[in-house]
Amino acid sequence: MLALTIAVVGILILTPLIFWILQKLGKLNDKLRRELWERYVSWLILAPLIIGPVLLGAAATILAVTILSLLCYREYARATGLFRERLESIVVVLGILLINFAVLDNWYAFFTALSSLTVGSIAAISILRDQPRGYIQRVGLAVLGFMLFGVCLGHLSFFANDDRYRQILFWLVLCVEMNDVFAFTCGKTFGYRKLAPNTSPNKTIGGALGALVLTTSLAACIERLVFRGTALDSWRHAICLGVIIAVLGQLGDLLLSSVKRDIGIKDMAATLPGHGGVLDRFNSLLLVSPAVFHYVGYYLGVGLTQQQRIFTSPLGT
Repeated sequence: MLALTIAVVGILILTPLIFWILQKLGKLNDKLRRELWERYVSWLILAPLIIGPVLLGAAATILAVTILSLLCYREYARATGLFRERLESIVVVLGILLINFAVLDNWYAFFTALSSLTVGSIAAISILRDQPRGYIQRVGLAVLGFMLFGVCLGHLSFFANDDRYRQILFWLVLCVEMNDVFAFTCGKTFGYRKLAPNTSPNKTIGGALGALVLTTSLAACIERLVFRGTALDSWRHAICLGVIIAVLGQLGDLLLSSVKRDIGIKDMAATLPGHGGVLDRFNSLLLVSPAVFHYVGYYLGVGLTQQQRIFTSPLGT
């Protein structure tokens, strides 16, 4: 934990140097330089907000992820117009809250059941409007929002039930965010050919490949420390997890870009200077969190050493 904390501080200290190098290479114009400094200042605020709850304990971590999930859904609902559909939005919010209650209770069976139960509830309650026109759009938007911000981020929250949750979450979030930095830096340095010009015009194949190599290397090296002495303590697993983080992190970013391009906006909100909205900043976690959770869960399990059903355990058990 000390090493990871020092790494985060070191990255924040070295970031201005990276800006200076890019400027000397002629890769930054005035507009981009201002945007990068705005992002940097935002990270000086975000870093303590991310690190603080994890250090405070599992309950604080789960609460922080719950708030993150609700903020992300709020931005998504406002951007897509789903907030006007009150019934569907209420079900989504209740689903997110129940998902995180199941996490807090360490009740994995309820956690997994809520995916299908909430999706079914969204589909059913929308019928009550007696408005078949727009039914698919309403239900589709609500289901996508719940699955991304309730279920996917819920897996990030569930890590808090594991003995190693601090190391895992620090490692995961650090590597996901550095993946974005590597993609940007490599793209500006030697990226020329566009990766998906209609979806995200600024992303390049060079940036994606550079991020793949650098993120995989970083994640694999730290993974050996996080999972030392376990079944995942091998270079094979370390590299696999690194590739998962690198590839799905970039796909999560492109996923949100696809949503924004479809509805014709640049950012989901203007909450964080230089980043856009909260969702713009943390979209890379959406696909990474469940993938890493189930990979770790397959080999080690998650939260198995902690009390199951902390609040809802039947009397006498």
